[in-house]
Amino acid sequence: MGLFDAFKRGLENTRKFFGNGFTRIAAGTGHFDDDMLDDLEELMVRSDCGVQASAHIIDRVKDNIRKTGDDSREAVLKSVTDCMCEILGPKQAIELEDGKLNILVMVGVNGTGKTTTAGKLALRYKKEGKKVILAAADTFRAAAVEQLKAWGEKTSTTVISQGTDGADPAAVVFDAVNAAVARKADLLIVDTAGRLHNKKNLMDELSKIYRIIARQAPEASIKSLLIIDSTTGQNAVIQAESFGEAVDLDYIGITKLDGSAKGGVAIATAFVSHKPIVLAGLGEGAEDLVDFDPDLFVRSLIEE
Repeated sequence: MGLFDAFKRGLENTRKFFGNGFTRIAAGTGHFDDDMLDDLEELMVRSDCGVQASAHIIDRVKDNIRKTGDDSREAVLKSVTDCMCEILGPKQAIELEDGKLNILVMVGVNGTGKTTTAGKLALRYKKEGKKVILAAADTFRAAAVEQLKAWGEKTSTTVISQGTDGADPAAVVFDAVNAAVARKADLLIVDTAGRLHNKKNLMDELSKIYRIIARQAPEASIKSLLIIDSTTGQNAVIQAESFGEAVDLDYIGITKLDGSAKGGVAIATAFVSHKPIVLAGLGEGAEDLVDFDPDLFVRSLIEE
């Protein structure tokens, strides 16, 4: 199965929701007036594209209609497609630097699939011949350490932990960074706690982790990856804003797109965060974690 087919399969629920609504609005004349464009904006909001992004897209559509005089279904669909692609930006991927330790810090609230994504990434990079270590620094969620250890066994990847729930996350990171340096690892993936109820505590804890990483591995390439769950809708956008204030985010990954009828949350998140979406979770299997392709995503979302 090609990547386009994977996106189409994963976004089937969203495409049906958006496509059926678009067809209903455009039925009859096949041309859009202001009332129909208002209905289209409402449809995008209901698809979780977000109020700000939806208004921006419709403004672009109206501007194009004024410039060209073309208010046809095809012209409107092209304007929407082009604007969504602009919001998502060019395709980007997680970049690992050769010849040095790369540290990928996973952040996000509990339940988004953060730990699972860490395990799937370990499998991906192991298959590419990279030496990978996992750090079980999510010590506050029950069974999080065991879950990551299970991925370690599944992927034959070393997992650094302190063995008990409630251990100091910074201490785990300290041990993991030292182990990664000593073993000349290519990649250390750090699974952090997913608490968001107290932003100050979150920021303090993450800041401590980053200070330890910078002190113990000053030459390492350090990147932050936020994992959000598409089924949580606009809560995912709020999480992107909150974690963006807590850490300097480099990348965003969106999970569970196959289980949502409102995958437009990718548009809303990119519009608000201005950060590249690099991963898409399109199913349960390890192979269902794919590199996010903005063009394929939009085509899969609204292709007729």
